[in-house]
Amino acid sequence: MRITPLAELERRIQSLQTQMATAGLDAVLMMQNADLFYFTGSIQQGALFVPAAGEPIYMVRKDYTRARMECGLKEVVPFRSPKDIPGILADFSRQMPKRIGFELDVLPVAIFQRLRKIFDAAETSDASHLIRTVRAVKSDYEIEIMKDAALMVDRVCQRAKEVIRVGMTDLELAAELEFTARKLGHQGITRMRSFNSELFYGHIFSGADSAAPAFLDAPLGGIGVNPSIGQGASYKRIEANQPIIIDFAGAFDGYLVDQTRVFCIDGLPEPLVKAYDDMIAVEKRLKELARPGAAWGELYDACCAYAAELGHKEHFMGAPGAQVSFIGHGIGVEIDEYPFIARGFKDQVLEEKMTFAFEPKVVYPGIGAVGVENTFWVAADGLKHLTFTSEELVIL
Repeated sequence: MRITPLAELERRIQSLQTQMATAGLDAVLMMQNADLFYFTGSIQQGALFVPAAGEPIYMVRKDYTRARMECGLKEVVPFRSPKDIPGILADFSRQMPKRIGFELDVLPVAIFQRLRKIFDAAETSDASHLIRTVRAVKSDYEIEIMKDAALMVDRVCQRAKEVIRVGMTDLELAAELEFTARKLGHQGITRMRSFNSELFYGHIFSGADSAAPAFLDAPLGGIGVNPSIGQGASYKRIEANQPIIIDFAGAFDGYLVDQTRVFCIDGLPEPLVKAYDDMIAVEKRLKELARPGAAWGELYDACCAYAAELGHKEHFMGAPGAQVSFIGHGIGVEIDEYPFIARGFKDQVLEEKMTFAFEPKVVYPGIGAVGVENTFWVAADGLKHLTFTSEELVIL
């Protein structure tokens, strides 16, 4: 079990405190699992209080003993309920904040209302953007873990070559590949921040199912095994001359990478082969443009324009009428972090050591989808691959 080093936690807290100073916040209180893991190294139930200066306090309801073992922060204390927070702050000679930030993008309203009563004299603010901004820039430590996750998804693709056959169901293929990943240490949970966004190991489907839209804010959806899931692999049987999509999220020691590769049996119709080659070309265009300082939205506009120039305007990033407004998404502890290579983000720019997945795809209803996805980190001279599996169309 990897324990997040204290130096990492201290760097993250200090980065957040810098953001807080700019925003004029006296404190930030976090309760969401992904944020707790990032800033404490643990997800034990409780609240992390980060003051504008000085040591944070991790207040844990369940389980304190595990939190004390997993978290390297100095101040880890037990508590019974949020009502205990004022007393705990007083015990550590901390003032109640005049302006406090919460994770208002994910915090349930009922919990927020309880916290407002506790901090009744404070002005409340949304700290979500500050938290996500800090998390967007990765350390060498984080990038090395993501490289381990990339090794996992490469092994998954190698296993796919061994097991794909005509007649097996998409679900059977998914089970084989999920089993492979699990044996390699996949944590089983793929975290997403957006409300009602859920994902398991990824999306594995073939033929027309790969072009079926779904509720998830993603270019591909799939039918799934029932309407309560509504996405992913189904009982459809794999056939020759159809695209087989393996869009897989590697998850290792708390960190994710995202990779998509396309497989087929006995080849694909020429229009799909051309479309696949064109998506590789769109990815190449991104690599030419993406540098520190490049605006997220301008990268999106340039890549969309190039896809349209190649003849894919109506089918790029989703079936007609179900197209999404992004081509790339930040990734790390969650699969939908900053940065977003998406429409409208003209004021936000790439920074060194940001990590994101870029996934140009085309979707033809009733036929199938093709495309590619890789996870990159931003270096001073451009993008560096984290995922590395060969991008050649795999013909079995």
